[in-house]
Amino acid sequence: MQQAEVNIVWLKRDLRIQDHAALYEAANNGPVLPIFTWDATVWSTPDYSKQHVMFVRECLDVLKTDLQAIGLDLFQSTDGILHVLNTLFKSHRIAGLYSHEETGNQHTYALDISVAAWCRQHQVIWHEYAQTGVVRRLKNRDSWNAIWQKRMSAPLYPLPTATLAQVQSTELFNANTDHVLHLRKPQPDKPLRQKGGRLYALKTLNSFLNGRASQYRGGISSPISSQEAGSRISPYLAWGVLSMKEVMHALWLQRVRYKQSPDKYPKKLDSGLLGFESRLHWHCHFMQKLESEPEMEYQNLHSALNGLRDEACADAQSREKLQKWAQGKTGWPLVDACMAMLRETGWINFRMRAMLMSTASYLYWLHWREPGLHLAREFLDYEPGIHWPQVQMQSGTTGINTLRIYNPVKQAKDQDPEGHFVRRWIPALKNVPTTWIFEPWLMTPELQMQYQCAIGHDYPAPMMTIESALKLARARLTQAKYGANHHVETKRIIQKHASRKGKSAKKSKSGKVSQQQSVNGSGTQQTLF
Repeated sequence: MQQAEVNIVWLKRDLRIQDHAALYEAANNGPVLPIFTWDATVWSTPDYSKQHVMFVRECLDVLKTDLQAIGLDLFQSTDGILHVLNTLFKSHRIAGLYSHEETGNQHTYALDISVAAWCRQHQVIWHEYAQTGVVRRLKNRDSWNAIWQKRMSAPLYPLPTATLAQVQSTELFNANTDHVLHLRKPQPDKPLRQKGGRLYALKTLNSFLNGRASQYRGGISSPISSQEAGSRISPYLAWGVLSMKEVMHALWLQRVRYKQSPDKYPKKLDSGLLGFESRLHWHCHFMQKLESEPEMEYQNLHSALNGLRDEACADAQSREKLQKWAQGKTGWPLVDACMAMLRETGWINFRMRAMLMSTASYLYWLHWREPGLHLAREFLDYEPGIHWPQVQMQSGTTGINTLRIYNPVKQAKDQDPEGHFVRRWIPALKNVPTTWIFEPWLMTPELQMQYQCAIGHDYPAPMMTIESALKLARARLTQAKYGANHHVETKRIIQKHASRKGKSAKKSKSGKVSQQQSVNGSGTQQTLF
């Protein structure tokens, strides 16, 4: 008896049918079986949380409906991709495996290696397609910008005309993924997070391109204004509900429309769109870093900075600091307010993300790995390829980026001058006047009683003064910075990871790479969304 043919489309971070290279090409080669697998080796890792599971499930519900509209269906399995492949191989002729390339964490990387080995062993061709500007096995960064532009300018893939493969092993697939929620310790979902699915993604993108982008320049630094000024499409890009290419095409089209009829749109819209286009370029630039050096997820990019901090956070004081930071009990109001917002929404703007990592890495002097994992769980838009290079950059362990130490009091005065954001997220400070809102520990006992905020009872006192922490961080960094600047590895890192659009490090007359230090928290950032 002849085995039924099947072209498997392995869905990963590409939860859409539009501009879908893998789906389109598979459909052109025979009956299609779209599958999404909840691999335990991935979903049990410490960088994912319940909000990610729930968001993806929402996206998959919509995707199933979209697939059915073109004559297909969505199959899910909690047994993992290798089990699916092995089972289907017994009863079907697997004509090909189709998927998009993924720059994920070390566990998705290991899974890809296992799948590649399986395909070689069973003589199944695995067709992988790029969906971002990330280049596999990139040998020279000099060509990266041209490749990015070429990919983004390419036509969008049309919706496929597809035939659903006949699956005999229907028991292999199950829609009940509830046990995925228990791969990690039970956690609450975030009540105010963004909802998953194509409709929400398009609504968010269109509202930005047609109006909100006018607030982008100058509006994305504050945790208040950025909620409206930022694009807010990052979770939809992270899970491929929108493709990077279709976002770029929509953006370019909107810029043309604006130039043709500027009176129809808000002022400064084109300026905001231009700024956003630059950030989309940086999106892929940072993902390329992790693609080119996966070890960046769990070890310092620059080896000269090994031993700078205690990686294990093993001593009692480090554990206490990590806990206070993660729970938003540092006693520094803007830091704690940002953590409170993250707990409820799964989102905070980029500058505040940088401040959170700076606080953990410099003021608390914690190794970046554990704080990075906490933020990965907190960020709904967690994208490993962006997250880990940014975590290292904000912790000063790349050896090539400008060191920035954020002063949380100064940032609060700059970005929340009236204290509205702090009061919104920290009820204990709601009665404290602006004079004291960012340094409530300076209030006298009488003032604390008057404003119903007893420090150490209603709101925690800081474990240290910012001034003493900054002094200690500067002293430690001076020696570490000198070692990195004069290390042979610095040249390798610049050649492999630095942007070619501008100089990422200055050179002295002697040709040695030097770095600048900024400790006042006012330095500009390469902002993402």
